[in-house]
Amino acid sequence: MSTIFTKVINREIPAEILYETDNVISIIDIMPIHYGHALVIPKKEYKNFLEVPESELGELITVTQKVAKSLVKTFNLEGFNFFANNGEVAGQSVFHFHIHITPRYSNDNISFNLSLKKYADGQMKDVADKIRANIV
Repeated sequence: MSTIFTKVINREIPAEILYETDNVISIIDIMPIHYGHALVIPKKEYKNFLEVPESELGELITVTQKVAKSLVKTFNLEGFNFFANNGEVAGQSVFHFHIHITPRYSNDNISFNLSLKKYADGQMKDVADKIRANIV
């Protein structure tokens, strides 16, 4: 099933394209956090980060860095965020993997309200052991 990004890639709907290779496209987000908020999208449809083949990750990150450098230069930024939402619970609304790059400014009223946790004695090692056992 085609997503809105596939329609952009196929030029079925208009978009402001920032950068493009044979495999990756970067566009301006139509609902930006800040002006200049960009998306980096593989041209092949992958539902989320875990579905993107390892062989394609390098180009995605390279394009993300190129676009981020351009945002920093264009807007004289002191910082930016880049992130990807994976799964509905994480805020993903278009199920075609994409990376967000958004400019950040002092006092821009964006914050991450986190409730940080602490590991009990020995718990960190137990959690790490479980994770290590599943790395392939």
